[in-house]
Amino acid sequence: MVAKVDDRVDLALFNVAEYGFQRPDVSVDVRNSGDSANSAIHSYTGNVMIRVLRPFPQDRIKLLIFDLDGTLVDSQLDLANAVNAMLRHFNKPELPVHVISGYIGDGAPMLVRRALNDPQDEEFFKAAMDFFIRYYREHKLDNTYVYAGMKEALDSIRRASDGQIKMAVLSNKPVRPSEGIVEGLGLSEYFVAVYGGNSFATKKPDPEGARKLLADTSTSPEEAIMVGDSHNDTLTARNAGMWSIGCTYGLAPHSLENAPPDVYIDAPYELVEALGLQSGHRSKEVPASEGFSG
Repeated sequence: MVAKVDDRVDLALFNVAEYGFQRPDVSVDVRNSGDSANSAIHSYTGNVMIRVLRPFPQDRIKLLIFDLDGTLVDSQLDLANAVNAMLRHFNKPELPVHVISGYIGDGAPMLVRRALNDPQDEEFFKAAMDFFIRYYREHKLDNTYVYAGMKEALDSIRRASDGQIKMAVLSNKPVRPSEGIVEGLGLSEYFVAVYGGNSFATKKPDPEGARKLLADTSTSPEEAIMVGDSHNDTLTARNAGMWSIGCTYGLAPHSLENAPPDVYIDAPYELVEALGLQSGHRSKEVPASEGFSG
């Protein structure tokens, strides 16, 4: 079932349905179509709904680059607790979790700076950053969990592609806690690399990290997809010439309106269908926003 947007979109979807790829002479851009990105195109696969703005060539994908927070794991509470511990330590008023959640996504320095209302005293900021990092390092797995269905999705992708689709993590979180979370939650086996916000001179949406992963895996940009819940992820994909999948179940899906992905998914397991892969089982877990996995 496809919701009509315009003839160019219908034609692009026809080519994908019939031939498994998007014709290069048919460009799909719904940003000026009069419909919101969220309702632009509805493509149904089985019992899940996958919203497609720009179809990608499913049979050519060789690399998936995942964001961490809000994509693979829900780390909201541990990050908020670390921020509030820092604020208490410096006799500052604590912030509600939902407010801190809105600060997540641009790396630890920006998270701390926003929580402190952009302090001008750099020595104070450095002390606050140091406290936050040390506290978070010890408490990063207190409440953080893998989104329900995500492990099943990663396993299905690896199995259905016979290992031909490589997977990696590119986060704006510092690399040591990123690696610790991936390892601590049993996800290391799925990824060829884990890079963080301090692995390179720049962070997402700069494409440096994505380009390094492309080079590491001998993958061309048109054979790779960035998977994430925020505009930093979709912009990274655009800047690197890759495709993008936006996760509406994450911590910052509202920001996707600023830079819509090529494909939207509403739950982790929809990733398998979005890639056109056949899986041997379907997760019976509760939705990602409501439960735990593994």
